[in-house]
Amino acid sequence: MHGFYSSQFTESLIANDLDGVRQTPKSDLHSHAGRGGSAAYIASWANVKIPPPPEKFESLGHMDSWLNDNIKIHCPGLQGYLKRLEASFAQADYDNVSVLALSFSIPEVDFVGGMDAFINILSGYNQKFAPNTTFLPELTFDRSCNTDAELDRLDELLAYNYFRSIDICCNEFAQPIKNFKNIYTKAKSHSLKLKAHIGEFGTADDVMEAVEILELDEVHHGVAAATSPQIMKWLAEHNIRLNICPTSNVMLRVAESYSTHPIKKLYDAGVLVTINTDDLLIFNQSASQEYLNLFNCGLMSAEELNNVRINGLT
Repeated sequence: MHGFYSSQFTESLIANDLDGVRQTPKSDLHSHAGRGGSAAYIASWANVKIPPPPEKFESLGHMDSWLNDNIKIHCPGLQGYLKRLEASFAQADYDNVSVLALSFSIPEVDFVGGMDAFINILSGYNQKFAPNTTFLPELTFDRSCNTDAELDRLDELLAYNYFRSIDICCNEFAQPIKNFKNIYTKAKSHSLKLKAHIGEFGTADDVMEAVEILELDEVHHGVAAATSPQIMKWLAEHNIRLNICPTSNVMLRVAESYSTHPIKKLYDAGVLVTINTDDLLIFNQSASQEYLNLFNCGLMSAEELNNVRINGLT
């Protein structure tokens, strides 16, 4: 049924009509839950003015500092965290994100009072703020975590049959990817979709290594694969999808600009790609704006971007 909206989507891109793009169903498959809403939503709730982010960040540390100094300061504690979760669902409804994957860490589950409270809160937000959105909760692990300790908690969490996928995020170089093998083996036994942040700051070989060792279904970012024709070909042949976040890549200096972003090279090589927001609360670009950015800079055609949109809905 999503194909019925294809002409509206392409015509809206060509007309530079953000409202038209917004009205078309789309996905956001890579979004960190506490950072998935808009700064305007938080500013309205807290009755403050939040400045726009810098054009580019110097590092992940600089990004986190900006988030703390400009966003989290206005929404502290449990109440503030819950408001940021609410904002993620409100944004999905506003931007017509009909398939939404939000990632959560085990400390976030504990922060709200454990799995029962966690599920009740998210189910309530989904129903109240984004009733037309299919929500896919994702369990994420910090790359620097104690993998044995996290593995010990996994049976308890997965017994609820709530999470739909698993991920590793943060510093790609914190420890070898092989250290997460037992976690991913257990997640696979529970039929979770296997994902990981790889190839954002690392190499194409890092992408290949993670996909093979952890048996990944999807890669968050993975743009480094564009440097290797052989690895792009392998990813395409094995239907490994890359969930790409253009503005995040530009603002974190992974890509120089929208017009030189590697998503086009990956797409042309037959790699399945989707377009996502990553941390909307920081990068300040909705899923709809991400599509317009890539079209307006001339990188991809309206038809190509529509194919990418449909990839995310299937």
